[in-house]
Amino acid sequence: MSEAFLHYLWQFQYFDKHELQTTSGEPIHIFNPGTRNMNAGPDFHNARMRIGNMEWIGSTEIHIQSSGWMEHKHDRDPAYDNVVLHVVWKNDAPVRRNDGSILPTLELINRIDEKFFLDYQRLVNSPETIPCSRFLPSVSEIKKLSMMDKVLPDRLQLKAQRIFDSLHKNYNDWEETCYQLLARSFGYKINADPFQQLARLLPYKVLRKHADRLLHLEALLFGQAGFLEDDIRDEYYNLLKREYNLLRQKYNLSDRRLNKSQWKFLRLRPANFPTIRLAEFAALLFYNPSMFSTILEKETFAELYSTFSIKQSEYWFQHYTFVKPAKEPVSTIGRSNISTIIINVVVPLLVAYGKSRDEQRFIDRAITILHETPAESNAITKLWKESGFKCKDAFDSQALIELQNNYCAKKRCLDCNIGVSLINQRYQ
Repeated sequence: MSEAFLHYLWQFQYFDKHELQTTSGEPIHIFNPGTRNMNAGPDFHNARMRIGNMEWIGSTEIHIQSSGWMEHKHDRDPAYDNVVLHVVWKNDAPVRRNDGSILPTLELINRIDEKFFLDYQRLVNSPETIPCSRFLPSVSEIKKLSMMDKVLPDRLQLKAQRIFDSLHKNYNDWEETCYQLLARSFGYKINADPFQQLARLLPYKVLRKHADRLLHLEALLFGQAGFLEDDIRDEYYNLLKREYNLLRQKYNLSDRRLNKSQWKFLRLRPANFPTIRLAEFAALLFYNPSMFSTILEKETFAELYSTFSIKQSEYWFQHYTFVKPAKEPVSTIGRSNISTIIINVVVPLLVAYGKSRDEQRFIDRAITILHETPAESNAITKLWKESGFKCKDAFDSQALIELQNNYCAKKRCLDCNIGVSLINQRYQ
């Protein structure tokens, strides 16, 4: 038994209410179970009921065992003085309020349908990554879609909040914040941290002063990333090094460089080497010197895709790293990589900007773009597909990732429309 399940039972009144009475024998008639409280204090507020001959309006507190009242020190907390009913799975000890009066207690242990409880246990104790995977075919498409519609806004809100946190640190500079988010995204998972550090050590306002010179952008990025510390015979490399040495003195960047060892190459495809990503990032800033403003102007996935379909400089069409030529021409940034950037940077930025300005059109545009963007293919989306879940676009894949991370992994079946439909089939 868990308190979460007891909360669910009380909220929806899924228990036998025939001749309902307290542990002391007083009859109970529930008019309203109250509103779930997600903050500190009693579990349900504004419950309305009759106990004996007296009608009450107050709070309800729920525990697995009645002794939990004392264990949690509610008997000493004034916030619990307005509790009118203590709902427990098992009554193992009498409970008194702060003033010494007996607190009416309702015991549920013999009032729950056994199959109902077993269905709940079957889900929360499932060893599967998706607890309900075996039972998904029996769930209606409407239930599935309603849950995806529920979790996607939660995911977007979480990402928007992270942007607000960064925006605060950047003194409400949207361009600087956008630049930092893009940098992290260009690092993907394995080099996200050094890319993010680089963006913080090399302010966007410095790069924008040289937005008309791709060579200068490359020199600043590669230099601050720690890639221009060697003595090697390569004309392009030494040109970058000379430019960087001049620029770092001009902007006092000498003590704020990364070390080349911070960047990871091992087990990466050459096209994902950080050197290639830095070259692509420099090209993106060159072609779009006001990146955030550019994003706000784009209405569709196609327009955004065109914006990010940039070509790195000629040297990086022939090299994956400095000096050693590539055996074949290096490709430009790929479609799946662009989709990832749109999903993880563009869409959250639009949502955050829309919320900050109270302009719903930017949030609506973000949702539309997700529907136009191809679905992600990763371990989580593959699991859902194997379970028979359709994943048509990035809206679906983002929703399924959120569902897995914040519901399935945490066994929050009682907060999930799908899980609830499987548990309470008896009541439908």
